[in-house]
This record gives sequence, C-alpha cells and structure tokens, in this order.
Amino acid sequence: MLFLFVAALLSTAALAQHSAQETQEDVKRHRAMAVAHEGAAKCLEAGKGEKVCMQELAVACKGLALGKYCGMRHAH
Repeated sequence: MLFLFVAALLSTAALAQHSAQETQEDVKRHRAMAVAHEGAAKCLEAGKGEKVCMQELAVACKGLALGKYCGMRHAH
C-alpha cells in the first residue's frame, strides 16, 4: 500500500515539471514583470502618486500576471 502511495506521488511530481520551452516562457514572463515593477517603483519615486503609478503598472502588466498589482500583493 505504501508503494502505491509513493508511486502516485512520484508520478504527480513528474507531471508538474515544465518542459524547457515552458521554463523559458516563465523566465520571459518573470523578466517582463520585473521591468513593469521597476517602472512602478520609479514612478512612485518621481512622486507621480500611487493612483497614477498603479494605472501605469496595470497597463504594463496586461496579459502577464493575475490581479491588478501584476502578481504582487502589498502588505499595506
């Protein structure tokens, strides 16, 4: 019985792994999100205000991540 459980876990882990192409697509998405977040940080540093900067972030992240904060939740 334990053998069946371990076999099921291992087969599930194998299915969850990405192909090389999927990994490269993930890398590109992460880099694009990083650029968008850096732009939002620079916008805030420039004093444009949170509302304006979050609108710009939403435009920059369209299609990249879920949610209005481009995949990043803030503690505040």
